[in-house]
Order: sequence, then structure tokens, then C-alpha cells
Amino acid sequence: MQTLLDILAVFHFLRPLWLLALPLIVWVWYRVRKPRNAGAATSEKIAPHLAEALTVGSTGTKRLQPIDGVVLSMILMTLAAAGPTWSRVENPFLSQTASMAVALEVSRSMEAPDLPPNRLDRAKFKVLDLIERRAGARTALFAYAGSAHRVAPLTEDPNILRAMLDGLSPKVMPSDGNNVTAALELARAELSKTETPGTILLVLDSIDRADLAALQPTEGGAPVVVLFAAPETEPLGALEEMASSSVIRLTADESDLNKIERAAESAYRAALLGDDRLDWEDRGWVFAWPAALILLLWFRQGWTMRWALALLLLGNLFAPNTARADVVDWFLTPDQQAMVAYNNKEYADAAELFLDPMWRALALFKSGQYPEAADVYSRMDTAEAAFGEGMARTRNREYRPAIAAYTKALELQPDFPEAQHNLEVTTYVLEYVESAREASDTGEDSGIGADDVVYDNEADRGADTQTDFSQEEKPVFKSTEQWMRSVDTEMGDFLRSRFLLEASGGNQ
Repeated sequence: MQTLLDILAVFHFLRPLWLLALPLIVWVWYRVRKPRNAGAATSEKIAPHLAEALTVGSTGTKRLQPIDGVVLSMILMTLAAAGPTWSRVENPFLSQTASMAVALEVSRSMEAPDLPPNRLDRAKFKVLDLIERRAGARTALFAYAGSAHRVAPLTEDPNILRAMLDGLSPKVMPSDGNNVTAALELARAELSKTETPGTILLVLDSIDRADLAALQPTEGGAPVVVLFAAPETEPLGALEEMASSSVIRLTADESDLNKIERAAESAYRAALLGDDRLDWEDRGWVFAWPAALILLLWFRQGWTMRWALALLLLGNLFAPNTARADVVDWFLTPDQQAMVAYNNKEYADAAELFLDPMWRALALFKSGQYPEAADVYSRMDTAEAAFGEGMARTRNREYRPAIAAYTKALELQPDFPEAQHNLEVTTYVLEYVESAREASDTGEDSGIGADDVVYDNEADRGADTQTDFSQEEKPVFKSTEQWMRSVDTEMGDFLRSRFLLEASGGNQ
């Protein structure tokens, strides 16, 4: 969330010429409000104190008058017409939260047991908690020791990240060490592929002084936040030279996660403000609504505005919800009401109100109703709708339909980098899921899809293979979650083989 200082730093008007009307409005107010000379109308036969008491409006200049409300309303409407703004209009088809690349140190020093059970496991627990809190945001995972490797590309699926994170240990790394620079290069390269800005989270317990320069953000690059996975009594070492806001100690509570999220959100908002491809958001409605309310009261004779305003507010507070809805219908269309609910993050309510199918699908997606969102997107024949359908299918773990949707988006709009990126990620996930199932002897030859629940009911399955499993030894998966847990036990071998292959061909 933007702070007051952040707002003031970028506050400006989209149509500043309207501000030229303000001096004219003030001049009119002064002319109307200027006290009249009552001396000529005062008879010499009437005492001055009696004349003042008998003169109508003699004390009017000392009280608020209807003209004051009218002028205030005119000033507010002028400010609204000038188009005040302090934020950018976000693209609803791009991620509205900061992407994050997590680079985790997987060296032997991270096996120290001073943070039970050990530093590495505690760090992995924190990363898992962070991923759960960032539901809907894209996260990439990297591991480094003597070499650096991409474990998973940017993805919104926490299950894939959880499975791969569980398989990380110093045993899977080709060599021991602390190559922070290589890990940051991979993380920055991954974030550079996205349209939305991101943040790098570096989780470590030590760093060489020579690597400190790599932590400094490049021009237009992703900022680096360091999570120091060591006991509170252990000094920061070379990290003490960094800004205190960029280094966060791992804690037993969630205060460290709160700091990480604030740092990522701040970097994301700052990057959006500097993105000239996005339009500035017209915030004139902030001044228009008070102006409209004051105008409703200006016609009343005498000064009854303050009482009318108080009654109006009290009536609004104690009116039943149905009455409020009827009143809102006088001023706002269903789509406008839906947008208010959407901006308040009441996505389920917004989905019911939206008449625009694109916004309705987006609200359904935000509320977690992925099948319903995909159904609405599928009825529209545009690249943006196909992209939205792909995201909804991916979140619902329907990887094959998601790939088909991304492919359709690229056919309709070949220059669509977000669709191309998501297509690559989803294809990668599907290939991994299928290869892991084949390794578990529950693969495609049995007709099991990447999105299906697995039931092993064939007693003779595996009879032609060299290995003879008894019925008790045969893996039986009652749900996708059980299957994922079985894959975790083999993830270490999978990552070790992949990292060795990458290291043999150079650092990737």
C-alpha cells in the first residue's frame, strides 16, 4: 500500500488547465459574501445597537451560508475535472502482485542444527509459508552452492514448488560452495522475461564480501531482499554493509514474512509508477462524490445543511441493506457497483454483479472459482480471453486444456509474451508430472492424464516387467495429494541428475 509520502511524491493532475477556474470561483464567492454597507439604510432615529438587531442578515457574515456550500462544491468539482492522480492503471491480465525469485543457499553450512531441526529446513519452512501467503502470485525457485541452478520457473502453482523444495539438500548439489553471484544472475534473467516487476529473495547464512556488489540492484532491475537464516546471536558479517531494510533475520514468528511482503509490495508499486506503458488512474471521483452530496443540499432556505447532512449520514448507517442497494442503483450501474466491490477485494460479490463477461471472468478467477472463470473465458474469441482461460485452467491443474488455451492466444496474437511464458511454464510442469508418474509406474500408458485422480485397480499391472511387486508393495494412490507425497521421495534423485547434467555443460 502506498504511504502518504509516496502519494505526495507522484501526485499530479491529468488536466491541470481546469485549475485556472479556482481563482474565478474564489472571486465570485468573495463578491457574494462581501458584507453590505448598512450605514445608509440606518435611520438616525434608531439607536445603532437596535438597528443592528433589527437588520436582517446583519450577522450573516459571521455564519456559514448556503453560498459557502455551493462554492465548496464548485471547488471540489473543479479539482475532480482536473483529474488528480497518484497511481497507475493496472493491466488486469498481468499479475497484480509482485513476482518473486527465491534463491536458496543449499550448502553444507546450512545443515547446522543451531536452528532446529537445521538451518536449511527452517529456511525451507519459511519459503513454504511465504508461498502460501502469496497465493495467486508467481514465484520461481533457485538453488545454489558451488553452482547455481533453476529449480522451477515462475509459476502460480504452490504444489510444484513444494515438491521441488522438499527435494533440495546439499546432497543434490554438484559441488559445495557459496556462489551467490551466479544465483542472482539466474534470478534476474528469469524476472526479466516478465512484463511485471519482481523481487529477488536471497535466503542464506553467509556471503563473501566479494559478492556484495552483485546484491546491488541494477538500473531497472529487481531489488534484492536477504533473509538471514542463522541464530539471532550470529553476526551478519559482510551483510552489515547493506541497507538495514534489505536484510531481514529469520524469526520464530511471522514478522520476517511481513517485512518481506512489505519490501516486495513497495518495490512492485514503485516499479509500476515508473512504467510509462501504463496510464495514470483518474482519481477525480474522490472529489466528485463530496461535491455531489453538497449540491443536493444547496437549495435549502437558510442554514439547514449541517442538520440535513447529519440526518443523511445517520439514515445511511441504520438503513437496511436492501434499502441501500436500491439507493445505489439510482447512481451506479451494475458494472460500476461490481467495480467498487472488485476494488475492495470482494471478488465473489463482484462476479455476481458484473455484466461485462471479461471482468466477470476475472472476478471469478480472483475469488478462486477457476472452473467457472475458465467457462466464461472460453465463450469469448479473443487472445486476452484465451490467456485468461489458460490461467484459470492452470490454477485448476488442468494442464493440457491450459496449454491449448495459451496456444490459441498465441495464434490470435503472436506477439503475446505473457502467453508465451505461461505456455512454456505449463508445458514444463506437464512434462515433469508425466515423467514423475512414469517413474512411479502410473504413467500415460495406463491412460492416466496429468489432471486425473489415480486409482490403481489392475492386479496384473507390471506382470511383464523385470521387477515383481507384491500386492502390498504396489503403490496405490487414492488421491492426487497422496501421489504428490510419493513423488517427493524421488525428487532428490531427479534434481541431483538434472543439476549434474547442467553443471557438466556449464553453470545454468
